[in-house]
Amino acid sequence: MRLAVLGSGMIVRDFLPHASDVDGLELVAICGRPGSAQRLEQIRSEFGIDRVHTDLDACLADPDIDTVWIAVPNSLHAAYARRALEAGKHVVCEKPFVLDEQELRDLRAMAEDRDLILVEAISTIHLANYRWIQENLHRVGEIRVVQSDYSQFSSRFDRFRSGEVIPAFDPAQGGGALLDIGIYTIHFVVGLLGRPRSVRYTPNIERGVDTSGVLVLDYGDRTAVCVCAKDSDGPIRSKIQGVDGWIAVDGPANAVPQVSSRRRGEQIQTRDLSVHPHRMVEEFRTFVDMVARHDTAARDRLLDHSQAVLAVATAARRSAGLIPTEQDPS
Repeated sequence: MRLAVLGSGMIVRDFLPHASDVDGLELVAICGRPGSAQRLEQIRSEFGIDRVHTDLDACLADPDIDTVWIAVPNSLHAAYARRALEAGKHVVCEKPFVLDEQELRDLRAMAEDRDLILVEAISTIHLANYRWIQENLHRVGEIRVVQSDYSQFSSRFDRFRSGEVIPAFDPAQGGGALLDIGIYTIHFVVGLLGRPRSVRYTPNIERGVDTSGVLVLDYGDRTAVCVCAKDSDGPIRSKIQGVDGWIAVDGPANAVPQVSSRRRGEQIQTRDLSVHPHRMVEEFRTFVDMVARHDTAARDRLLDHSQAVLAVATAARRSAGLIPTEQDPS
C-alpha cells in the first residue's frame, strides 16, 4: 500500500510512530492545507514520509500513491473520499465514515463501479481480542444485556464552554459525543448483535451538540446500552451478560485491551490476544492485505458493517432531535 495521509491532526500523530510495524505500508506523502506546510514538513521529516502536498488535487494526481487515508474533520470525509475515488485511489476513511447514509451509499457505488477498496478506519472490529468475543458469544448462553461505556473528559471541553467554536463540539462539522467516542460503542455492539429493532438516544445537549448521552438499542429478546461522554469521566468498560455467563472488557471499545469471561460455576478467565500494543496496527495490516489482494469481498463485508453502524447512529441522532426527522413521503 503506497499511502498518502490526508490530515495532520491527533489521530495522525497517534498512529505514525507505529506505521513502520505494518509490513507493506509505504508512507509516500502527507497532504494538508498550505497554512499547515511547516507542520506537514515536520511530520514528513520525523516519520520518513517521501513528500508533502498542500494541494489535494496534486496529491490525488500523484502516480506513486495508490491509497489515501482520510484523517480530516468529520464534515470533510464524504467530499475527500469522493474526490479520491474519482482519482482512482483506494480509500481508508477515519470514523465516523460520513455523516449521511446516502453519502455512504453513493461512495460505495463509486468504489464498486471503479473496482476500488473503500473502508472505514475503525479499530474495534479488527482487534484479535474482539474477534475472540465474536467467536465465543456462545459461552454466555442466551444473551440478555450488552453494555458498552466510553467516557473521556475532552481536553477541548472547557474551551467549548467558554464559547469557542471547536470542530469536536460543532454540530455543523459532525461533532458531539456520539459520533466521536460513542461510535466505537456502536461498532462494538453492532459487530456482535447486528442491527437493532429500534434505537433511542437521550443526550445532554449544550449549544446544539450532545456532550454526553445514553443510547438504548432494542433487539427484542435482548437490550444493549451504550454510554458516551466528553463532558465527564467514568469507568470505561463493556460487558455481555447471558443466562450462562458473562464476557467483559476493562478498557475502551476501540482498544479491547484484554477480555475476561466466566461461565456459571467456573472460575474467571482473563486473556489478551493482542498482536501489537497499539490499537491501529491490526486494522492497517488488514487494509494493506486487502489492497494487496484486491479483496473486494472483504471490502463489501466491512461496508455492510459500516452501513449498519451509520444507520444506528443516524437513528440515534434523529431520535434526540439532533438531525431533522425524515418526512413522510405520503
